[in-house]
Amino acid sequence: MASHGRPGAVRKTKKGPTIGTGGHGRKSLEGKGPTPKAEDRPYHKAHKGKELAERSAAKREGRGAGTGRTRGKAAEEVVTGRNSVVEALRAGIPAKALHVAIRVEMDDRVRESLKMAADRGIPVMETGKPELDRMTDGAVHQGLMLQIPPYEYADALDLVDETIERFRRGHIGNAPLFVALDGITDPRNLGAIIRSASAFSSHGVIVPERRAVGVTASAWKTSAGAAVRVPVARVGNLNAALKSFKDKGIFVLGLDGDGDVSLPELTLGREPICIVVGSEGKGLSRLVRENCDQIVSIPIDSAMESLNASMAVGITLYEVSRQRSA
Repeated sequence: MASHGRPGAVRKTKKGPTIGTGGHGRKSLEGKGPTPKAEDRPYHKAHKGKELAERSAAKREGRGAGTGRTRGKAAEEVVTGRNSVVEALRAGIPAKALHVAIRVEMDDRVRESLKMAADRGIPVMETGKPELDRMTDGAVHQGLMLQIPPYEYADALDLVDETIERFRRGHIGNAPLFVALDGITDPRNLGAIIRSASAFSSHGVIVPERRAVGVTASAWKTSAGAAVRVPVARVGNLNAALKSFKDKGIFVLGLDGDGDVSLPELTLGREPICIVVGSEGKGLSRLVRENCDQIVSIPIDSAMESLNASMAVGITLYEVSRQRSA
């Protein structure tokens, strides 16, 4: 008599062929494809090195001249080294945080930095040396690093419209006066131009978005705080912006040694104007020159080939200011 056994139990009484998998295990025999490169394997040392290199490249790109936007913020910046940090704090450069290495060796510069940060309400962060090395991209920081917040650029067309409206309503006494930079890459030049713009009542400085300097810590320092008083606007296309300015009734004056008008003979000083200056080496670009209503030259001694861009702007702004106050 056969035993029914436990319900659901399967008892094999003899060896023999079993039912196949129907190919379900075929993929396991095919393997997982070629072995990924070391740098693409998340847990490999080479992968971490690749990520580090990418972050460093992104940081360098962010600090470059062409990273600004037409509106909004530029890339965040850091000031490293004890002398540089102290000087930046003395100059009143806006700061997001002061990072001090854990167990940093104290000297007068560190003490002064800590005091100025406390007086201005700047957060002081104790940071490990490896993290400081990473944050400064390997630069020499001497245990001290200052984080600079991104500069808030104005919108050029909005700035021009607002200035024109204020002049029309009688809220400002002088006609709109702007300075535009064509290919200036030295932040100290920009800072000096901002300083001159402030001294001679300019209403704003216009800088291109690409292949040009932005408001960096160095530019801010050279401006001697004038960057607080004079708005800096960024444009995606300088030539398009100049055409818009002209449509709004602003005369565009280019500065060049081969100008068709000598500065003392300028007759547009009292009008709404935008002064455009090029780099010391290349001068005004061809398209910018074509968009100028006049090319103005500054008479100088024949032994001197050209003037520094910021110096040329300062002299021109002085002459415009003199004409307007006469």
